[in-house]
Amino acid sequence: MEYTNINHKCKIRSLWCFLLFNVLLFHALLFGADLVEEYLLQPTPGVYTDGMVVDVREKARKLDLSNVKENISRAYPIANPDACRNSDLFLLALVFSSTTNSTQRDAVRRTWANQTVVQGLPARILFFLGSTRTVAAQDSLLTESERYGDMVQGQAVSDSSRRGPTEKTVLALRWVIAFCPMARFVLLTKDSVFVNLPAIGGYLLGLHRHPEDLYLGRVLQRDSPDRDPNSPGYLPPAFYPDKYLPEYCDDTAYVLSQDVVRKVYVASTAVRAPVPTDVFVGLCARKAGVAPTHSARFSGGKHIRYNACCYRYLFSSAGMGSQELDRVWADLRQEGGRCSLLKTYYGLVTCKALTYLDKLSLFNS
Repeated sequence: MEYTNINHKCKIRSLWCFLLFNVLLFHALLFGADLVEEYLLQPTPGVYTDGMVVDVREKARKLDLSNVKENISRAYPIANPDACRNSDLFLLALVFSSTTNSTQRDAVRRTWANQTVVQGLPARILFFLGSTRTVAAQDSLLTESERYGDMVQGQAVSDSSRRGPTEKTVLALRWVIAFCPMARFVLLTKDSVFVNLPAIGGYLLGLHRHPEDLYLGRVLQRDSPDRDPNSPGYLPPAFYPDKYLPEYCDDTAYVLSQDVVRKVYVASTAVRAPVPTDVFVGLCARKAGVAPTHSARFSGGKHIRYNACCYRYLFSSAGMGSQELDRVWADLRQEGGRCSLLKTYYGLVTCKALTYLDKLSLFNS
């Protein structure tokens, strides 16, 4: 009888151990990789011995684009030179948008971009667009710009050209340096992304180091260059001989400190490789001696399944159409302002698990 009881207790303990192991494994899969990445992908203070890095950083420090203001009609059909009148601007968000995507811009205006203060500090959200193809399309943009006052347009950039997005990014950085040099941080994102400005602002205010050399986002590493000569993204070894691309932040949403905006812009003149925009910024950052800082709170290109407490914690979620943006924003406002630690934890488990299942079902299909 005593042996039976002992055996029964051992079975119960084994069952509890099995359940505990599976719970720990589940959480390790959900959060472990993020925590490891957060720890491993933190930049170390740079010691700049490379002559090119030193030169880029010195040129960035001395950079003066006051002459751009005199030629705004040529460089920027919609210049919006007074958009950053506040000399104490904490955060500037530049939202890249297609010229024809007015419906999505309106959704962004109604939702996360409908705020001028982040963590008690001034913020500004602007849309950055490329060139139009017809006079009628340009007139429509001008009307929209006059109505909302939140648009900047760079000239001679085709949304469909191979280097169009890269050129648009360079024009955007140039505009920031010329017209918004006092913004402490610049967020670059897309109109298909939900952005949690209060959470990002809280993170930036909590930085324990001086806010310089900050290139913050979801860092991608050990990405191989495209060596297929028939591919539109072909990167010849003559342009880039290394086996792997440098670490870079996914371009759905990332943050640059004002000094990095200048450094990346200066370095861009020496980067001619035909690569995607996010890789291009990563190449420029490396030439400037700037290492990216990883945060798993940026979703990268992933669409995160909605949960109110999850979305209050995350910095971004990609793939958001106008209707979903409206629905999510309405629910977030209705749910109130804060989530307890327990609710945040439950929300993260829920949205990460559902996102994982979505990805799994997509893979299986």
